[in-house]
Amino acid sequence: MSLKTVALGAGFFFISLAIFVQGILPIAIPESRETRATRAVRNELGEVKWVWYESSPYTALEQRGREIYQREGCWYCHSQYVRPVAGEDQRWGPVSMVGEYAFDRPHLLSTRRIGPDLTRVGLKYSDQWHDAHHWVPEMLVPDSVMPKFPWLFRTARAAVVERDGAAALAESAELKGLFSFEAGTPIELYPNPDGLAFAEHTDGTPVLGVEKLPAPYDTPAAWKGKTLTVIVPTEELRALVAYIQKLGTNRGAWRDVFEPQTLAATVMDIPQTDAQVGWGKAVYERRCMGCHGAKGDGNGPAATFLNPRPRNFTLASFKFRSTPSGSLPTDGDLYRTLTRGVRWTAMPAWHELPDKDRVAVIAYIKTFSPRWREEKPEPPIQIGEPPRATPELLVSGKALYRQAECWQCHGDGGKGDGVSAGELKDDLGFKILPTDFTRGQFKGGSSVRDIFRTMTTGLDGSPMPSFADSMSEEERWAISYYVLSFSAFNDPLTGRKLALDAETRAALNTPDGDAFRNPQLALDPAGSGTATASGPRRPVRFFRGVVGEGR
Repeated sequence: MSLKTVALGAGFFFISLAIFVQGILPIAIPESRETRATRAVRNELGEVKWVWYESSPYTALEQRGREIYQREGCWYCHSQYVRPVAGEDQRWGPVSMVGEYAFDRPHLLSTRRIGPDLTRVGLKYSDQWHDAHHWVPEMLVPDSVMPKFPWLFRTARAAVVERDGAAALAESAELKGLFSFEAGTPIELYPNPDGLAFAEHTDGTPVLGVEKLPAPYDTPAAWKGKTLTVIVPTEELRALVAYIQKLGTNRGAWRDVFEPQTLAATVMDIPQTDAQVGWGKAVYERRCMGCHGAKGDGNGPAATFLNPRPRNFTLASFKFRSTPSGSLPTDGDLYRTLTRGVRWTAMPAWHELPDKDRVAVIAYIKTFSPRWREEKPEPPIQIGEPPRATPELLVSGKALYRQAECWQCHGDGGKGDGVSAGELKDDLGFKILPTDFTRGQFKGGSSVRDIFRTMTTGLDGSPMPSFADSMSEEERWAISYYVLSFSAFNDPLTGRKLALDAETRAALNTPDGDAFRNPQLALDPAGSGTATASGPRRPVRFFRGVVGEGR
């Protein structure tokens, strides 16, 4: 037998073996047909538990977005697979499971990680953050190598004129082709310093709201003779963003218990030295300036996209504090917000940023307002251990919710659709939306202690007041638990209830120490003593499940 024949035979054998091992065998094993994954759910008592649950298919919009994601080659740079190695679960979130990919045809796992892994990107950023990121990625991520996607936007140009003493848009055929100009429906535009103005929708009449911008951009003179570029996302971009927001949400409310983002520092003292401030300035210019602006006034190039607007540091008015209403926050409060991020806004969690960078940038942020030199934060309000949640406490919280008229803004069902919801504005005059409690996307944190802190201190700069004087501590705990209960057993992506039977909900509501508190010890409803289509009643079983493991 010649060497050539042996080589050809060996080559054929190994190619066949690779096809079998990587193509045929994965399809043949039972695990490949798994359609469930462990999901984090919040129970009615405010605790996060884990349960096996069917992954949901893509909606028509999300499926369209997935096709665009493939067409634009996003899969080439972005992987979608959290591996059980090298602490990836501490960076991205829970390790990937087979059932998460039940509706992925083809799989987009990818191996190149030029860009961040997107397995868990759903609900990490707001829709508007993704819009800005697709227009000019470097506005938000200066070291990004991602290309721009201007074809995913509709654009128009319009000159700025002065009309009745205010800055206004001149009539433009391009604008008329972009907006419906529906009477009585103003669409306020807040152009960035470069003359870019973003509008989220087109059903209305575009108007300039420059008087709400920080100086010197708040007068007609600042815009005299300028031409604005107005952009609106196309339906393709809306579909793409919907797909991105879906990624990872089959694992439920896992972010609420993601260790790197649950830091709770309150008391710390950051030295305000020249070296620290200088270091922080470099971090700020690289990581923060795109939204908050070079002057810290919340008017960076990406601000035109964002709602709520980026924080204006020159005012030194902060929502998320442990100090009384009207006070400056502690350094620990700023560190907590920087590390955790602000859910369902463009402010991401910066837990991956080195501690020294986070500390330094806080020192620099404090240089934007003289308040930090002239005032000291008041002592933080001490928050003790939460009382044990009980059905009786929730009943009390429900009554207090009505009594305090929380429903006027947040709605009877907690969906943020109360009678006053459309009228709310922050202290600068920008429209502000009340939180939709049913999705569990609490900006100041999703634990009962976080809700209690907000009820106690209020959110400075917003219509949300402090209830420290009008409610007792016991009452504030009760209403905090009730607010959390709006998201009980809900899908955080949609706010809708999960299809869990009464026995499963009862098991998850039981305060059994560490039971069901991590994905390795998730409750399996098919074996929890509940009659299901998968078989007869069986005792409770626990499963460890990641990609490549059976149930």
